[in-house]
Amino acid sequence: SRRAGPSGFFLLKNKNTGKLVAGEVLRMAEEALRMSHIVKVYSNGVMANKDVTLSVNRGEIHALSGENGAGKSTLMKILFGEEQPTSGEIYINGNQVHMTSPQMAIKLGVGMVHQHFMLVPSLTVTENIIMGMEPVKGIRVDLAYARQQVEEMGKKFNLYVDPDKRVEDLTVGQKQRVEILKALFRGAKILILDEPTAVLTPQETQELFDELLHLKENGYTIIFISHKLQEIKQICDRITIIRRGVTMGVHEVASVTEQDISRLMVGRDVILNTEKSPCKPGEALVKIRNLVILDENGKRAVDGISFTLRKGEILGIAGVEGNGQTELVEAMTGMGGYTSGTIEIGGKDIRGSSVAAIRALKVAHIPEDRMTMGIAPKLSLTENMIADKLSWKKFFKNGIINRKAVRSYGEEMVDQYQVLCKSQDVSIDSLSGGNIQKVVLARELSGDPQVIIADQPTRGVDVGATEFIRKRLAEARDAGNGVILVTSDLNEVLGLSDSLLVFYEGRIAAYIKDTTSMTEEELGTYMLGIQKQTEEEIREACHEQ
Repeated sequence: SRRAGPSGFFLLKNKNTGKLVAGEVLRMAEEALRMSHIVKVYSNGVMANKDVTLSVNRGEIHALSGENGAGKSTLMKILFGEEQPTSGEIYINGNQVHMTSPQMAIKLGVGMVHQHFMLVPSLTVTENIIMGMEPVKGIRVDLAYARQQVEEMGKKFNLYVDPDKRVEDLTVGQKQRVEILKALFRGAKILILDEPTAVLTPQETQELFDELLHLKENGYTIIFISHKLQEIKQICDRITIIRRGVTMGVHEVASVTEQDISRLMVGRDVILNTEKSPCKPGEALVKIRNLVILDENGKRAVDGISFTLRKGEILGIAGVEGNGQTELVEAMTGMGGYTSGTIEIGGKDIRGSSVAAIRALKVAHIPEDRMTMGIAPKLSLTENMIADKLSWKKFFKNGIINRKAVRSYGEEMVDQYQVLCKSQDVSIDSLSGGNIQKVVLARELSGDPQVIIADQPTRGVDVGATEFIRKRLAEARDAGNGVILVTSDLNEVLGLSDSLLVFYEGRIAAYIKDTTSMTEEELGTYMLGIQKQTEEEIREACHEQ
């Protein structure tokens, strides 16, 4: 028998003597959340969750992992009240609840920090945090009181951000703090964090981990959704793994390796480090000289950069988001203009060229946001795969589509790129993120490109799809393509790149010729502007190519 002791401890009592047994003290874990045998079947017949059980203890950081399409997102939407389960039960602190809406979830102490921040850039930190829950004084919002609350809460949880700063002026790490504070302000005791380190530097990631550990020590419960296995190992207590809508088990993180986790996620061994042959660079494919791009406010988003991409080379571009990478990619692909300087692709100056004209120079583009720029959501897989091939006589002749040839091509691409789908005729938005990315990859790489611009190619993609995409990019480089790899995944940019540019405030802070000796921490110092190469070093390195 047991009798409750202080601080949640339990002492064993001897049945014969009735005395407490000295020294035998056990801590009984208290369950903050249980999702029991969750099933979710959509109206189109797709079964997202077949049988998922998730149990999370109070005051733990619990990892939730699985392949894209495994059912993680659906499960969290159900927990946050955005979706309703077909069957199954949800318990919060031992009480069965029915999450009918996000408002209900918030009321029950569940908060969610989405991967893409949901903040209003033009408003202050305080205004964003209190939105929808504004304290009032008479008939007016009491901003002074709200500001005081935000300031006190930030200091209490080691999440301090200047309450008066506008969100548009914050760093990515500070914006994430605001999102967490927003959830805490609404009374969240259980926090869902969706890919929280996707756009952070190593330094910002470590700061976040320190903040999460502080929340844990204060009794908060955190569900940590991530594909970064080394981070799961670093910060999480336990991990629940889902594969194809079914719980594969719950494990103490300390007792499993990264390889064990990846094997449970995808059902086979995964090569976590990309293997590639030594780089043998050839002729120049892209030459950029003194490029300047002004943003909508007249500020230099790209400030006089120069570099060369060569045949048979992967040139990585690293930097905290918002330091000119997006504007550079837009200029190179015809999606945006540039103020001065030159961009030459295949020896041709592309100033004033259309997207189609640039693609005709054998340029492939894997866009940063696959959902808005990479696909037509309601079209089928095959229709998306041939979207850039409307001039191919193989598919179209005299304006008439050769359906047999198109279908054969679609089947070949689905098989070759290992796209998991019911058929090639389903709308592409019914697929998981990783499988959508494979469709984009299939379309872009099957057009015989010479230059591949891969912008965040594995963001939000599971370890199996990540392995596949990285391998394809390495194969393209070995076949003589030039690859520009823009990524916020430092493990990826260091492991896959042959040489590396680091962007800071629209300029090149460093050019790394050999990435093999560079650490993530050292790279992070360049990304944050703590360390910089001299202009002479950068100019010499970038122009000697």
